[in-house]
Amino acid sequence: MDNSPTALFDSYEQDFRQIIDSIRLKLDGEGKDERGEQRRATLRRVEMELDEADEMISQMEIEIQGIPQSIKPQYQNRLKTAKGDLVRFKKLSKDIHSQVSRAELLSSGRVGTPTSDEPYGPTSDRTRLLAGTTTLEDGTRRLQESQRIALETEDQGAEILMNLRTQREQIENSRDTLRTADTAIDRASGTLKKMIRRMYQQRVVTAGIIVVLVLLIAIILWEKVFR
Repeated sequence: MDNSPTALFDSYEQDFRQIIDSIRLKLDGEGKDERGEQRRATLRRVEMELDEADEMISQMEIEIQGIPQSIKPQYQNRLKTAKGDLVRFKKLSKDIHSQVSRAELLSSGRVGTPTSDEPYGPTSDRTRLLAGTTTLEDGTRRLQESQRIALETEDQGAEILMNLRTQREQIENSRDTLRTADTAIDRASGTLKKMIRRMYQQRVVTAGIIVVLVLLIAIILWEKVFR
């Protein structure tokens, strides 16, 4: 497992790029030629992926706080680029939604044009009603999906805060342990210095006793020899 300070940022960025590539394919690639309900379903999937990409951006913003200052600017530029891509595809998705809605309204208007058999245009009313029902159902699904993503994001945020709180407590406990160890080392150092000082004192006393004994022996021998 990569424990470098940029590992999680790189992982979230990679997931973000994969999501953006999928969105690009749906909006500008093979999904561009879709029509009707198939196109609307594709746009709903794009909205879900945009929410996922937004979540990846949030995670990258959290992880960049722990990156060392020496390399932080280049990761800030990468985050800025990712945010720009997300904004661009959100705008593109919104524009395509508007185009599809206009096309459906124009199509329903042409279908419901009054004829000699239907002078009051019942087909047009029916089509508009069906289109309105479909739009309401789509809006309801999007709202439910947004609520689900919001709840998941809230749970993830609470979990992240809990992890951060746990890590802070661990750091504080480690700091207290280090402070206690420093105090113990200081005490041990003081005790060792006292022992060394007493040892030197004992050596001086011992040397003094030896000198006194040598002098006494010399005096005794002198008296015996010269008396």
